[in-house]
Amino acid sequence: MGFLREESFSVFSSTFHVLSPFQHLCSTRWHRSLGDAAALPGLRDAAWQNPLQELSENKMDDDDDIPQLSSHTLAALQEFYLEQQQREGMKTSQGFNQYSIGSIEEDWQLSQFWYSDETASCLAKEAVLAAGKGGRIACISAPSVYQKLKEQDGEDFSVCILEYDRRFSVYGEEFIFYDYNHPLDLPENLLPHSFDIVIADPPYLSEECLQKTAETIKYLTKGKILLCTGAVMEEQAAKHLGVKMCKFIPKHSRNLANEFRCYVNYASGLD
Repeated sequence: MGFLREESFSVFSSTFHVLSPFQHLCSTRWHRSLGDAAALPGLRDAAWQNPLQELSENKMDDDDDIPQLSSHTLAALQEFYLEQQQREGMKTSQGFNQYSIGSIEEDWQLSQFWYSDETASCLAKEAVLAAGKGGRIACISAPSVYQKLKEQDGEDFSVCILEYDRRFSVYGEEFIFYDYNHPLDLPENLLPHSFDIVIADPPYLSEECLQKTAETIKYLTKGKILLCTGAVMEEQAAKHLGVKMCKFIPKHSRNLANEFRCYVNYASGLD
């Protein structure tokens, strides 16, 4: 997991202004790997999937230093924005469920990649069973699991979401702002060892991120831990949380370049 060199570009065509998705590839901190760029929605054109290479090969305009992109890339960007507009339109339609996965779009700059509906359902079911009747569940950087849990109206459990992205504050008091860089900077009402299970998906595949997130997990849980992270983090997960890899393989709505796995420290239904 690395960082791209941060640069700012503005890319113009004769008919529209393009900024955000291009910057996602030019100055984004990637969660899993740079290979995940190929999974961005709507960006299926080969030229767009490697725009940085295209920029390096194309000459810059001597007058204003604006990168020149091919017609294929610009067409892919137009398709991307069209799909975005269509998804936004669905949010205003009747019957929209604010807790459905995708109701809040992935933000790649925040290293967000949502689980598939099947995976989110499986993890939510496991969390409910592990928490027990009247149990308390904490979701750390795992909003799609939180959303799936909230779809289960009438179930006998409570849940909260600890998340850096303040868009999830629409969920009211159950939202708790969380920055893994400050693992114990938590509200006073979050008492130590007050959750029956903590499910966490650290945003970056680095030992520093895992270690700091682990501090929060161990502070909040009564004992049970369900961790979702890359297969490459198996040794570090065991070191910092005492968890073991499960047979269940989680999937994301966008295919990721790195293999993802689940880890637990109790007898779970994920094996």
